[in-house]
Amino acid sequence: MTGYRQLLRTRQFTPLLLSSAAHTAAQTTAGLALGTLVYRATDSPLLSAVSMFGPSLAQVLGATFLLSGADRLPPRTALAGLSFAFAAATAVLAVPGLPVAAVLMVVLAQGLVAALGGGVRWGLLNEILPKDGYLPGRSVFNMMSGLMQITGYAAGGALVTALSPHRVLLLAALLHVTAGALARLCLTARPPRATGRPSVAATWRTNALLWSSRPRRLIYLGLWLPNGLIVGCEALFVPYDPAAAGTLFACAALGMLAGDLMVGRLLPPAVRTRAATPLLLLLAAPYVLFALRPALPLAALCAAVASVGFGAGLIQQERLMALTPPRLSGHALGLHSAGMLTLQGVSAALAGTVAQLTSPATAMTAMALTSIAVTLTLAWAHGRDGTSPVAATGPDEAGRIPLAGA
Repeated sequence: MTGYRQLLRTRQFTPLLLSSAAHTAAQTTAGLALGTLVYRATDSPLLSAVSMFGPSLAQVLGATFLLSGADRLPPRTALAGLSFAFAAATAVLAVPGLPVAAVLMVVLAQGLVAALGGGVRWGLLNEILPKDGYLPGRSVFNMMSGLMQITGYAAGGALVTALSPHRVLLLAALLHVTAGALARLCLTARPPRATGRPSVAATWRTNALLWSSRPRRLIYLGLWLPNGLIVGCEALFVPYDPAAAGTLFACAALGMLAGDLMVGRLLPPAVRTRAATPLLLLLAAPYVLFALRPALPLAALCAAVASVGFGAGLIQQERLMALTPPRLSGHALGLHSAGMLTLQGVSAALAGTVAQLTSPATAMTAMALTSIAVTLTLAWAHGRDGTSPVAATGPDEAGRIPLAGA
Protein backbone atom coordinates (compact mmCIF):
# COMPACT_ATOMS: atom_id res chain seq x y z
CA MET A 1 0.00 0.00 0.00
CA THR A 2 1.68 3.16 -1.23
CA GLY A 3 -1.05 5.58 -2.29
CA TYR A 4 -2.86 8.00 -0.03
CA ARG A 5 -6.10 7.32 -1.93
CA GLN A 6 -5.84 3.66 -0.94
CA LEU A 7 -5.46 4.70 2.67
CA LEU A 8 -8.51 6.95 2.59
CA ARG A 9 -10.55 4.13 1.05
CA THR A 10 -9.52 1.79 3.87
CA ARG A 11 -12.45 1.17 6.19
CA GLN A 12 -12.16 3.03 9.53
CA PHE A 13 -9.08 5.01 8.48
CA THR A 14 -10.92 8.26 7.76
CA PRO A 15 -13.01 8.35 10.99
CA LEU A 16 -9.87 7.71 13.05
CA LEU A 17 -8.05 10.45 11.11
CA LEU A 18 -10.85 12.99 11.66
CA SER A 19 -11.10 12.22 15.38
CA SER A 20 -7.34 12.59 15.74
CA ALA A 21 -7.44 15.87 13.79
CA ALA A 22 -9.97 17.35 16.23
CA HIS A 23 -7.89 16.10 19.17
CA THR A 24 -4.71 17.68 17.77
CA ALA A 25 -6.45 20.98 17.03
CA ALA A 26 -7.76 21.05 20.59
CA GLN A 27 -4.35 20.35 22.12
CA THR A 28 -2.65 22.94 19.91
CA THR A 29 -5.00 25.82 20.67
CA ALA A 30 -5.21 24.91 24.36
CA GLY A 31 -1.42 24.70 24.71
CA LEU A 32 -0.79 28.10 23.19
CA ALA A 33 -3.58 29.72 25.21
CA LEU A 34 -2.38 28.13 28.44
CA GLY A 35 1.28 29.01 27.85
CA THR A 36 0.32 32.61 27.13
CA LEU A 37 -1.95 32.77 30.17
CA VAL A 38 0.71 31.46 32.55
CA TYR A 39 3.46 33.66 31.07
CA ARG A 40 1.29 36.76 31.49
CA ALA A 41 0.57 35.83 35.09
CA THR A 42 4.09 34.83 36.15
CA ASP A 43 6.58 36.26 33.60
CA SER A 44 8.38 32.91 34.01
CA PRO A 45 9.81 31.02 30.97
CA LEU A 46 9.96 27.87 33.12
CA LEU A 47 6.30 27.92 34.17
CA SER A 48 5.18 28.89 30.65
CA ALA A 49 7.08 25.94 29.15
CA VAL A 50 5.83 23.50 31.79
CA SER A 51 2.21 24.65 31.37
CA MET A 52 2.41 23.95 27.62
CA PHE A 53 4.36 20.71 27.75
CA GLY A 54 3.77 19.66 31.35
CA PRO A 55 1.27 16.93 30.40
CA SER A 56 4.17 15.17 28.74
CA LEU A 57 5.93 14.86 32.12
CA ALA A 58 3.13 12.61 33.39
CA GLN A 59 3.44 10.28 30.39
CA VAL A 60 6.01 8.23 32.29
CA LEU A 61 3.41 7.48 34.97
CA GLY A 62 0.85 6.51 32.35
CA ALA A 63 3.40 4.23 30.67
CA THR A 64 4.20 2.66 34.04
CA PHE A 65 0.68 2.04 35.33
CA LEU A 66 -1.88 2.25 32.50
CA LEU A 67 -0.28 1.19 29.22
CA SER A 68 -1.43 -2.44 29.30
CA GLY A 69 -4.89 -1.07 28.53
CA ALA A 70 -3.72 -0.05 25.05
CA ASP A 71 -4.25 -3.61 23.79
CA ARG A 72 -6.72 -4.81 26.44
CA LEU A 73 -9.50 -2.19 26.10
CA PRO A 74 -12.03 -1.83 23.25
CA PRO A 75 -10.46 0.90 21.05
CA ARG A 76 -13.63 2.85 20.27
CA THR A 77 -14.74 3.11 23.90
CA ALA A 78 -11.25 4.03 25.09
CA LEU A 79 -10.71 6.78 22.50
CA ALA A 80 -14.13 8.36 23.06
CA GLY A 81 -13.79 8.26 26.84
CA LEU A 82 -10.33 9.81 26.79
CA SER A 83 -11.48 12.67 24.54
CA PHE A 84 -14.37 13.48 26.87
CA ALA A 85 -11.98 13.40 29.84
CA PHE A 86 -9.70 15.88 28.04
CA ALA A 87 -12.69 18.11 27.33
CA ALA A 88 -13.60 18.22 31.03
CA ALA A 89 -10.03 18.97 32.09
CA THR A 90 -9.65 21.75 29.49
CA ALA A 91 -12.91 23.32 30.67
CA VAL A 92 -11.49 23.38 34.21
CA LEU A 93 -8.37 25.18 32.92
CA ALA A 94 -10.64 27.86 31.44
CA VAL A 95 -11.93 28.87 34.89
CA PRO A 96 -10.75 32.46 35.54
CA GLY A 97 -8.47 32.96 38.52
CA LEU A 98 -7.36 29.32 38.72
CA PRO A 99 -4.06 29.26 40.68
CA VAL A 100 -0.95 28.26 38.72
CA ALA A 101 -0.44 25.27 41.04
CA ALA A 102 -3.93 24.02 40.19
CA VAL A 103 -3.25 24.55 36.49
CA LEU A 104 -0.14 22.38 36.70
CA MET A 105 -2.02 19.66 38.56
CA VAL A 106 -4.70 19.54 35.86
CA VAL A 107 -2.21 19.41 32.98
CA LEU A 108 -0.26 16.64 34.70
CA ALA A 109 -3.50 14.66 35.10
CA GLN A 110 -4.10 15.11 31.37
CA GLY A 111 -0.67 13.70 30.64
CA LEU A 112 -1.33 10.67 32.81
CA VAL A 113 -4.22 9.48 30.65
CA ALA A 114 -2.65 10.69 27.38
CA ALA A 115 -0.12 7.84 27.52
CA LEU A 116 -2.96 5.34 27.19
CA GLY A 117 -4.56 7.34 24.37
CA GLY A 118 -1.43 7.19 22.21
CA GLY A 119 -1.19 3.41 22.57
CA VAL A 120 -4.86 2.88 21.73
CA ARG A 121 -4.82 5.21 18.71
CA TRP A 122 -1.64 3.94 17.06
CA GLY A 123 -2.38 0.32 17.90
CA LEU A 124 -5.75 0.68 16.16
CA LEU A 125 -4.10 2.31 13.15
CA ASN A 126 -1.65 -0.59 12.90
CA GLU A 127 -4.57 -3.01 13.17
CA ILE A 128 -6.77 -1.53 10.43
CA LEU A 129 -3.94 -1.15 7.87
CA PRO A 130 -2.03 -3.94 6.11
CA LYS A 131 1.58 -4.53 7.12
CA ASP A 132 2.99 -2.28 4.40
CA GLY A 133 0.50 0.46 5.21
CA TYR A 134 1.69 1.66 8.62
CA LEU A 135 4.40 4.07 7.45
CA PRO A 136 2.29 5.83 4.78
CA GLY A 137 -0.68 5.76 7.18
CA ARG A 138 1.28 7.31 10.01
CA SER A 139 2.69 9.79 7.50
CA VAL A 140 -0.85 10.94 6.71
CA PHE A 141 -1.58 11.30 10.43
CA ASN A 142 1.59 13.29 10.96
CA MET A 143 0.81 15.57 8.03
CA MET A 144 -2.69 16.03 9.39
CA SER A 145 -1.13 16.88 12.74
CA GLY A 146 1.12 19.42 11.03
CA LEU A 147 -1.83 21.04 9.27
CA MET A 148 -3.84 21.15 12.48
CA GLN A 149 -0.88 22.67 14.32
CA ILE A 150 -0.36 25.30 11.61
CA THR A 151 -4.04 26.16 11.71
CA GLY A 152 -4.30 25.87 15.48
CA TYR A 153 -1.27 28.00 16.28
CA ALA A 154 -2.10 30.64 13.68
CA ALA A 155 -5.78 30.79 14.67
CA GLY A 156 -4.96 30.34 18.35
CA GLY A 157 -2.52 33.25 18.31
CA ALA A 158 -5.13 35.47 16.69
CA LEU A 159 -7.90 34.30 19.02
CA VAL A 160 -5.79 34.79 22.16
CA THR A 161 -5.25 38.39 21.07
CA ALA A 162 -8.81 39.04 19.92
CA LEU A 163 -10.65 37.21 22.71
CA SER A 164 -8.79 35.91 25.75
CA PRO A 165 -6.87 32.76 26.70
CA HIS A 166 -9.81 31.62 28.85
CA ARG A 167 -12.23 31.71 25.92
CA VAL A 168 -9.76 29.94 23.65
CA LEU A 169 -9.52 27.16 26.24
CA LEU A 170 -13.31 26.76 26.11
CA LEU A 171 -13.11 26.44 22.31
CA ALA A 172 -10.45 23.76 22.78
CA ALA A 173 -12.77 21.88 25.15
CA LEU A 174 -15.45 21.87 22.44
CA LEU A 175 -12.93 20.44 19.96
CA HIS A 176 -12.17 17.62 22.40
CA VAL A 177 -15.91 16.89 22.62
CA THR A 178 -15.99 16.76 18.82
CA ALA A 179 -13.11 14.27 18.78
CA GLY A 180 -14.92 12.06 21.28
CA ALA A 181 -18.17 12.19 19.34
CA LEU A 182 -16.43 11.25 16.09
CA ALA A 183 -14.76 8.27 17.76
CA ARG A 184 -17.97 7.07 19.41
CA LEU A 185 -20.29 7.52 16.42
CA CYS A 186 -18.06 6.76 13.43
CA LEU A 187 -15.63 4.04 14.54
CA THR A 188 -16.71 0.41 14.50
CA ALA A 189 -16.70 -1.49 17.77
CA ARG A 190 -13.71 -3.84 17.91
CA PRO A 191 -12.62 -6.32 20.55
CA PRO A 192 -9.32 -5.74 22.40
CA ARG A 193 -6.21 -7.05 20.63
CA ALA A 194 -4.98 -8.90 23.71
CA THR A 195 -6.74 -10.92 26.38
CA GLY A 196 -6.70 -10.23 30.11
CA ARG A 197 -7.55 -7.24 32.22
CA PRO A 198 -5.38 -4.11 32.19
CA SER A 199 -3.16 -3.98 35.25
CA VAL A 200 0.03 -2.46 36.56
CA ALA A 201 1.68 -5.89 36.62
CA ALA A 202 0.80 -6.56 32.98
CA THR A 203 2.11 -3.12 32.02
CA TRP A 204 5.43 -3.76 33.76
CA ARG A 205 5.83 -7.23 32.25
CA THR A 206 5.25 -6.02 28.70
CA ASN A 207 7.46 -2.96 29.17
CA ALA A 208 10.27 -5.23 30.35
CA LEU A 209 9.71 -7.58 27.41
CA LEU A 210 9.83 -4.77 24.88
CA TRP A 211 12.89 -3.21 26.52
CA SER A 212 14.79 -6.53 26.73
CA SER A 213 16.15 -6.41 23.16
CA ARG A 214 19.10 -4.10 22.47
CA PRO A 215 17.94 -3.19 18.91
CA ARG A 216 14.58 -2.05 20.24
CA ARG A 217 16.21 -0.15 23.10
CA LEU A 218 18.34 1.83 20.66
CA ILE A 219 15.32 2.58 18.49
CA TYR A 220 13.33 3.76 21.50
CA LEU A 221 16.18 6.02 22.62
CA GLY A 222 16.45 7.41 19.09
CA LEU A 223 12.74 8.11 19.07
CA TRP A 224 12.75 9.77 22.48
CA LEU A 225 15.92 11.77 23.09
CA PRO A 226 16.75 13.91 20.01
CA ASN A 227 13.06 14.64 19.48
CA GLY A 228 12.48 15.59 23.10
CA LEU A 229 15.46 17.93 23.28
CA ILE A 230 14.29 19.89 20.23
CA VAL A 231 10.78 20.19 21.63
CA GLY A 232 12.55 21.84 24.57
CA CYS A 233 13.64 24.51 22.08
CA GLU A 234 10.07 24.92 20.85
CA ALA A 235 8.83 25.26 24.43
CA LEU A 236 10.71 28.57 24.60
CA PHE A 237 8.99 30.20 21.62
CA VAL A 238 6.66 32.17 23.91
CA PRO A 239 9.40 33.73 26.09
CA TYR A 240 11.70 34.15 23.04
CA ASP A 241 9.14 36.30 21.22
CA PRO A 242 5.73 36.48 22.96
CA ALA A 243 4.11 38.44 20.14
CA ALA A 244 5.23 36.01 17.41
CA ALA A 245 5.09 32.65 19.20
CA GLY A 246 2.11 31.53 17.11
CA THR A 247 4.07 32.27 13.92
CA LEU A 248 7.09 30.28 15.13
CA PHE A 249 4.93 27.31 16.11
CA ALA A 250 3.10 27.42 12.76
CA CYS A 251 6.38 27.49 10.81
CA ALA A 252 7.70 24.55 12.83
CA ALA A 253 4.51 22.62 12.07
CA LEU A 254 4.89 23.45 8.37
CA GLY A 255 8.39 22.01 8.37
CA MET A 256 7.17 18.87 10.13
CA LEU A 257 4.48 18.43 7.47
CA ALA A 258 7.10 18.73 4.72
CA GLY A 259 9.33 16.16 6.42
CA ASP A 260 6.51 13.65 6.80
CA LEU A 261 5.51 14.09 3.17
CA MET A 262 9.10 13.58 2.05
CA VAL A 263 9.59 10.41 4.11
CA GLY A 264 6.12 8.97 3.55
CA ARG A 265 5.87 9.55 -0.22
CA LEU A 266 9.08 10.77 -1.86
CA LEU A 267 12.03 8.82 -0.43
CA PRO A 268 12.57 5.39 -2.01
CA PRO A 269 12.91 2.56 0.56
CA ALA A 270 16.65 2.10 -0.05
CA VAL A 271 17.30 5.77 0.73
CA ARG A 272 14.76 5.94 3.55
CA THR A 273 16.47 3.27 5.64
CA ARG A 274 19.67 5.39 5.71
CA ALA A 275 17.99 8.74 6.30
CA ALA A 276 17.22 8.57 10.03
CA THR A 277 20.51 9.95 11.36
CA PRO A 278 20.83 12.80 8.79
CA LEU A 279 17.25 13.84 9.54
CA LEU A 280 17.88 13.83 13.29
CA LEU A 281 20.94 16.04 12.77
CA LEU A 282 18.86 18.39 10.63
CA LEU A 283 16.29 18.49 13.44
CA ALA A 284 18.83 20.14 15.76
CA ALA A 285 21.33 22.05 13.64
CA PRO A 286 19.24 25.16 12.75
CA TYR A 287 18.53 25.86 16.42
CA VAL A 288 22.26 26.39 17.01
CA LEU A 289 21.80 29.67 15.12
CA PHE A 290 19.61 30.96 17.91
CA ALA A 291 22.88 31.78 19.69
CA LEU A 292 22.86 34.82 17.40
CA ARG A 293 19.36 35.80 18.63
CA PRO A 294 17.91 36.00 15.09
CA ALA A 295 14.99 38.27 14.26
CA LEU A 296 11.61 36.75 13.47
CA PRO A 297 12.11 36.00 9.72
CA LEU A 298 15.31 34.00 10.28
CA ALA A 299 14.00 32.42 13.47
CA ALA A 300 10.87 31.23 11.64
CA LEU A 301 12.98 29.84 8.79
CA CYS A 302 15.20 27.96 11.26
CA ALA A 303 12.16 26.46 12.99
CA ALA A 304 10.66 25.34 9.67
CA VAL A 305 13.87 23.79 8.29
CA ALA A 306 14.65 22.03 11.57
CA SER A 307 11.21 20.45 11.82
CA VAL A 308 11.70 18.61 8.53
CA GLY A 309 13.91 16.36 10.66
CA PHE A 310 10.91 15.09 12.61
CA GLY A 311 10.34 12.81 9.60
CA ALA A 312 13.00 10.52 11.10
CA GLY A 313 10.37 9.29 13.53
CA LEU A 314 8.40 7.61 10.72
CA ILE A 315 11.46 5.59 9.68
CA GLN A 316 12.14 4.54 13.26
CA GLN A 317 8.51 3.60 13.94
CA GLU A 318 8.37 1.42 10.85
CA ARG A 319 11.36 -0.54 12.11
CA LEU A 320 9.88 -0.75 15.60
CA MET A 321 6.78 -2.42 14.14
CA ALA A 322 9.00 -4.87 12.24
CA LEU A 323 10.55 -5.81 15.61
CA THR A 324 7.22 -6.25 17.43
CA PRO A 325 4.47 -8.90 17.06
CA PRO A 326 0.96 -7.58 16.27
CA ARG A 327 -0.51 -8.54 19.66
CA LEU A 328 1.80 -6.02 21.32
CA SER A 329 1.68 -3.29 18.66
CA GLY A 330 -0.51 -0.94 20.70
CA HIS A 331 1.64 -1.31 23.80
CA ALA A 332 4.87 -0.89 21.82
CA LEU A 333 3.62 2.25 20.06
CA GLY A 334 2.16 3.54 23.31
CA LEU A 335 5.53 3.08 25.01
CA HIS A 336 7.15 5.01 22.16
CA SER A 337 4.58 7.80 22.40
CA ALA A 338 4.69 7.97 26.19
CA GLY A 339 8.48 7.94 26.32
CA MET A 340 8.77 10.56 23.61
CA LEU A 341 6.26 12.87 25.26
CA THR A 342 7.84 12.33 28.67
CA LEU A 343 11.22 13.38 27.32
CA GLN A 344 9.55 16.35 25.64
CA GLY A 345 8.13 17.42 28.99
CA VAL A 346 11.44 16.90 30.78
CA SER A 347 13.24 18.82 28.05
CA ALA A 348 10.71 21.66 28.22
CA ALA A 349 11.29 21.92 31.98
CA LEU A 350 15.07 21.73 31.50
CA ALA A 351 15.03 24.33 28.74
CA GLY A 352 12.83 26.60 30.83
CA THR A 353 15.23 26.29 33.77
CA VAL A 354 18.25 27.14 31.62
CA ALA A 355 16.35 30.06 30.08
CA GLN A 356 15.43 31.28 33.56
CA LEU A 357 19.14 31.37 34.47
CA THR A 358 20.45 32.66 31.12
CA SER A 359 18.13 33.56 28.22
CA PRO A 360 15.71 31.72 25.92
CA ALA A 361 18.16 31.98 22.98
CA THR A 362 21.04 30.51 25.02
CA ALA A 363 18.87 27.67 26.29
CA MET A 364 17.69 26.79 22.77
CA THR A 365 21.27 26.64 21.53
CA ALA A 366 22.31 24.39 24.42
CA MET A 367 19.41 21.99 23.80
CA ALA A 368 20.24 21.80 20.08
CA LEU A 369 23.91 21.00 20.73
CA THR A 370 22.92 18.30 23.21
CA SER A 371 20.55 16.76 20.65
CA ILE A 372 23.34 16.62 18.07
CA ALA A 373 25.64 14.91 20.56
CA VAL A 374 22.97 12.34 21.47
CA THR A 375 22.23 11.57 17.79
CA LEU A 376 25.91 11.00 17.00
CA THR A 377 26.30 8.78 20.08
CA LEU A 378 23.33 6.61 19.09
CA ALA A 379 24.63 6.36 15.51
CA TRP A 380 27.97 5.19 16.93
CA ALA A 381 26.19 2.57 19.08
CA HIS A 382 24.37 1.21 16.05
CA GLY A 383 27.60 1.18 14.08
CA ARG A 384 29.34 -0.79 16.82
CA ASP A 385 26.61 -3.41 16.51
CA GLY A 386 27.02 -3.46 12.75
CA THR A 387 23.48 -2.13 12.16
CA SER A 388 21.95 1.08 10.90
CA PRO A 389 19.68 3.05 13.24
CA VAL A 390 16.70 1.32 11.65
CA ALA A 391 18.10 -2.04 10.66
CA ALA A 392 18.13 -4.69 13.35
CA THR A 393 16.90 -8.18 14.05
CA GLY A 394 13.19 -8.59 14.55
CA PRO A 395 10.79 -11.11 16.04
CA ASP A 396 11.37 -14.74 15.23
CA GLU A 397 9.28 -16.51 12.61
CA ALA A 398 6.64 -17.42 15.19
CA GLY A 399 6.17 -13.74 16.00
CA ARG A 400 7.74 -13.97 19.47
CA ILE A 401 9.94 -11.19 20.84
CA PRO A 402 13.45 -12.41 21.71
CA LEU A 403 14.01 -12.16 25.46
CA ALA A 404 17.73 -11.56 25.20
CA GLY A 405 19.36 -8.51 23.71
CA ALA A 406 21.13 -8.75 20.40
